[in-house]
Amino acid sequence: MGSSQSAAHDFRAENRLTVAYLTVAHVALFIGVILGFLQALEYAGIDLYPRVSFLIKSYYHGLSLHGVLNVLVWTTFFISGFLTFVAVRALGTPLQGLTLGWMAFALMAAGLILAAVPLLRNEATVMFTFYPPMKAHWAFYLGLTLVVAATWLVALTLYRTYSAWREKHPEAWTPLAAFMALVTFAMWTIASLGITAEMIFLLLPWSFGLIEGTDALLARTLFWFTGHPIVYFWLLPAYISWYTMVPRQARGRLFSDPMARVSFLLFLMLSIPVGIHHQYADPGLQQHWKLLHAFLTFAVFFPSLLTFFNVVASLENGARARGGRGLVLWFGKLPWHDPSLVAQVLAMILFAFGGISGLINASYSLNLVVHNTAWVPGHFHLTVGTAVTLTFMGISYWLVPYLRGRALWNRQLALVQAWLWFVGMAIFSHSLHRLGLMGMPRRTMIGASSYLPLQLDWHADLPLVALGGTLLFISALFYFVNIAMTVVASRQPASVEIPTAEAMSGPEEAPRILDRWWPWLAVTGLLILLAYGPTIAQLVTTTPLNAPGYRVW
Repeated sequence: MGSSQSAAHDFRAENRLTVAYLTVAHVALFIGVILGFLQALEYAGIDLYPRVSFLIKSYYHGLSLHGVLNVLVWTTFFISGFLTFVAVRALGTPLQGLTLGWMAFALMAAGLILAAVPLLRNEATVMFTFYPPMKAHWAFYLGLTLVVAATWLVALTLYRTYSAWREKHPEAWTPLAAFMALVTFAMWTIASLGITAEMIFLLLPWSFGLIEGTDALLARTLFWFTGHPIVYFWLLPAYISWYTMVPRQARGRLFSDPMARVSFLLFLMLSIPVGIHHQYADPGLQQHWKLLHAFLTFAVFFPSLLTFFNVVASLENGARARGGRGLVLWFGKLPWHDPSLVAQVLAMILFAFGGISGLINASYSLNLVVHNTAWVPGHFHLTVGTAVTLTFMGISYWLVPYLRGRALWNRQLALVQAWLWFVGMAIFSHSLHRLGLMGMPRRTMIGASSYLPLQLDWHADLPLVALGGTLLFISALFYFVNIAMTVVASRQPASVEIPTAEAMSGPEEAPRILDRWWPWLAVTGLLILLAYGPTIAQLVTTTPLNAPGYRVW
């Protein structure tokens, strides 16, 4: 991956930093998966929370932990380590500011610990969205703020590394994987300003007692300024693997480098000014701004379609090189013996359905049918729970052996794990989508609800949620056993290369503006100003901060 300079630098120091991030990420995923299993069983009326009440005080305590660990911690730490690994190798340049890189990790870990203490003590059972007026301990808000600040330092190290590379290669095209990593962090750095403002100006002063109250609508609007683009902060690293690595693993080539760059630039411009589509049901926001965000949400589906076409064409190129024939039969010629590829291809298949359900969420009228129902976690588990998590698992099947220098412990177990996750998530998510269409609320301890006996049409699907969740739990255990045994027990040396795909259509066939930053950042800023400026200005100037805090758990 990257230029020939990478051969002159072994990147062992950068590898250690990546290992540190991946270690924390996997610990968070492991704990979060256990808690998710308890929640899945509860749908079938199996309540194990009283047996673990010495640790988990309630269903909602477990749900908050599950969300924070799997949605925020697992993803953020994995992405910070993986994109650092990818960018320095693509550029063939050592990380500029390795000490700063470790400072970023230390700050992120410190923020995690600070937020984890009240969360574990049941003093921050406010879900991962932490909507006021539910009020958490101040340490939870401060810890999450430090985690966000740490990601800015990660971005800074990558931009410094890019600048050092650019000085030596003023006329060269930015290598695709590095370009994508930089776009991802550029988008996230801008998007994270919303949640940072919410923390600094609303939630932290409120939790410290410096101001008497807060405002739910302003806080929610600032949250969703970040809350939707964070989905692309999770997805784009998966796309980086799909674009720049999976074609190589499929024994083929990337269909189009320019199309890949266009898709990422569109994600940069369109990922942020769409958050109000999560607030269709919120009063106090003018309808025409909701309509604008609806249009932009549909627009951001276009780069997803570009990604679908480009990646599938790349897979087809690899399959046909292996003898694949026919309109669809070529699919069977992919190297289905490679667990890394299999996990990511299966993630792509399920994510197609996640994209379709996302279009329902984007539609104003249809969203009102599924808003705050089980449909939402059904959709969410197809995105962060499959497109992101199963892809990251697939990446780990070559990345961990590469970093450890030992072969994957059991490839057959890895294949079983990927397929089991695919089947379990199909059952789990489909059942939640059906229950959502039947009106079952989300974020609710359904097994303890007094109205459950009256909802006879739910009863057939609730056990299926538990079944799907059980299969996912078993799959996750297989994954963790395989990764742990690779680290501690595998003795066979790894024969792993970093999969780096060549392109059938290279960057030289594109206009140079696709490798320039300021035009696209300027358009991004203008779209954000148009979509959010009037709404936030109105809320800031007219909203009294008088909502008291509540602890409802």
